[in-house]
Amino acid sequence: MPNPGIAYNAPMFLRPAYLRHAGRLLATSVFLLLVGCEASQPSTLQRVKEEGVLHVITRNSPSTYFQDRNGETGFEYELLKRFANELGVELKVEVAQNLTDLFARVNAADGPVLAAPGLTISKARAAEVLLSRPYLQVTPQIIYRQGSARPRRPPELVDRQILVLRDSRHAELLTELASLVPGLAHEESEAVEVSDLLRMVDEGEIDLTVVDSNELAMNQVYFTQIRVGFDLGEPQGLHWAVAAGEDRSLLELIDPFLAKAEESGLIERLYERYYGHLDVLSFVGANTFAKHLQQRLPRYEDYFRKAATEHRIDWRLLAAIGYQESHWRPNAVSKTGVRGLMMLTQNTAKAMGVANRLDPRQSIEGGAKYFAKVYHGLPASIVEPDRTWFALAAYNVGGGHLEDARRLTEAEGMDPNKWLDVKQILPRLAQKKWYTRTRYGYARGGEPVHYVANVRRYYDILIWSTQPQLEDAQIAESGLHIPGINRAEAPAETQP
Repeated sequence: MPNPGIAYNAPMFLRPAYLRHAGRLLATSVFLLLVGCEASQPSTLQRVKEEGVLHVITRNSPSTYFQDRNGETGFEYELLKRFANELGVELKVEVAQNLTDLFARVNAADGPVLAAPGLTISKARAAEVLLSRPYLQVTPQIIYRQGSARPRRPPELVDRQILVLRDSRHAELLTELASLVPGLAHEESEAVEVSDLLRMVDEGEIDLTVVDSNELAMNQVYFTQIRVGFDLGEPQGLHWAVAAGEDRSLLELIDPFLAKAEESGLIERLYERYYGHLDVLSFVGANTFAKHLQQRLPRYEDYFRKAATEHRIDWRLLAAIGYQESHWRPNAVSKTGVRGLMMLTQNTAKAMGVANRLDPRQSIEGGAKYFAKVYHGLPASIVEPDRTWFALAAYNVGGGHLEDARRLTEAEGMDPNKWLDVKQILPRLAQKKWYTRTRYGYARGGEPVHYVANVRRYYDILIWSTQPQLEDAQIAESGLHIPGINRAEAPAETQP
């Protein structure tokens, strides 16, 4: 029985021994219970493994993540997909409304475990999360409109209307610069994306903006009036981010993955896939293409669509080939005797059943049939997206010369099934030192490299210009992803 003479709220040293003992037991039990609860909380990595899903948040843009009729794609998506595969889990992507939303969601208890903004991260935001190692270097650049005064140094930004993404590193850079340049001011918005900012400069709605060099490269050809004023600082790294705190379980796997992705060439291959063809179209060429897109393509679009459907080709790829060949001119004739909209040789036209090469319908049909033949004739070891680029090269230079380049590539210890490697070797076919070692001899090996790059760029623009507006997006955006042959109908060996 308790001693009625002692109050239970008395100091511990005044309580009987059995009460002091009971108190210690209770305190110890509570402590062990709390420690046990904490210990039982699974780490982020454990939760990902148990659920079998890697939840990621990113931006909806051609340089990060978007959806087209063939599914999800984008530079960040492809890299994230490889990481999820390495973890042995499914990837699920969530699109942020803006940068504030992105960082808030990754720090939320029920939010995604990983953020991939695809933009340089401000110092303020970096303090709120844990950052991965950098995996790509980009440069912030001042963008202005052709015809207006080009800003070449910071003082020339004064009295110009500058709009940038809210909470971005670009906004932070301008704020820091304003402390050194009196009168410098800028505006920020969370209602726009990078492509919107570039469009606004292109159309004269604002004077200037700041974007990273990779974003400019992906969007530049769509907005033919934009130019680079100057670089706003040194190159900076792109990072993934996880929630702040002591749980680094996921980050401890992200960093080695990104390091291996660099060492193995994965980053380089993805960069080549999404950005490697972007510097081939001059502003003059872009303006001309834009004009022909409106004036010439409508005359032949039905022919492209019909032939593409029959031969299971993306009609936009077929149209891009036609533009590279003749600028969509049905009466085009070269000095070597190839002619027509698809510039078929006499032998190729005869083999494809084309009676009149100057008839645009017949020419497009013959070109589609020939491209499909070349595509399906490639070795099964070449898979998408490289298969389409190899088919374009063979369409241009011939399958024999392409095989010669592949053999030389393999002899150099490189991958003969990767366009990134073979395109480095193709120009050697014009050098006696090399072509004397080949079966088919001399070829202007640099031509197919430029040919593929040009077609890819025209194809990229056609995808973007014909892409329906995506749900919750400001504008219809796209990137280079869709294979030339309809994957749903292609033979098994053509699947990526």
